[in-house]
Amino acid sequence: MVNKNVLRKLSNLELEGYLKEGNRFVPEAVQTAFEILEERGRVFSEMKKTAVQQLIQHKKEEEEAKHAEEVEVWKDHITEDPDAIRLYSRMTIFVSSILFSTIPGAILLAFNLIKLKKYFPAFLTVVFGFLFLIFQKYVLVSHFNFGTTSRYSPEIGVIAAGALGLLVISVLVTPQKLPYRAKSYVFPVILCAVTVVMMYFYFPEWFSFYPLATVINIFRQ
Repeated sequence: MVNKNVLRKLSNLELEGYLKEGNRFVPEAVQTAFEILEERGRVFSEMKKTAVQQLIQHKKEEEEAKHAEEVEVWKDHITEDPDAIRLYSRMTIFVSSILFSTIPGAILLAFNLIKLKKYFPAFLTVVFGFLFLIFQKYVLVSHFNFGTTSRYSPEIGVIAAGALGLLVISVLVTPQKLPYRAKSYVFPVILCAVTVVMMYFYFPEWFSFYPLATVINIFRQ
């Protein structure tokens, strides 16, 4: 967001710097600087006006290309190519982490990284999955009062942070735009089923903030 009042405080010479080729200012700032100079009585030739508009258009195209590139990096590049490597999809990892904690999500991502021969990042991913569960319990128990009524759900925010953390690890460590075939859901389902057993029988207090654990507790009563 460009603040026009801020640019109005600049001198004409400083504003002219916004119109030069190769500057690092956003297209909106270039347009605003051009308009302020015109308001101050600066007369531009038609050639100069055309050059400024071309500069603005070029900057807009660069921004669009950069945004499209960022979107591509975060997308899942699932393919039907039978020769492509088989990995668990980012969506499978994300959903597993949201519903069943970062542990199954971290294990699935670690298997992906092992498949890609990234062994140390795989180890760190599993460590992150277990440590985040401990961190989550500490943060929620120590800093939030669940006895009060509130329209906000801090536990959902913290749970989402863990899932997003795994997503970031996947984006940073996995080769960009890697085409792959999605692996079967059989192992993720088994892994999540084991987590449900842990929720129900062994460590209910560690998973108590997950929505699924709330449903399980209803059946426990």
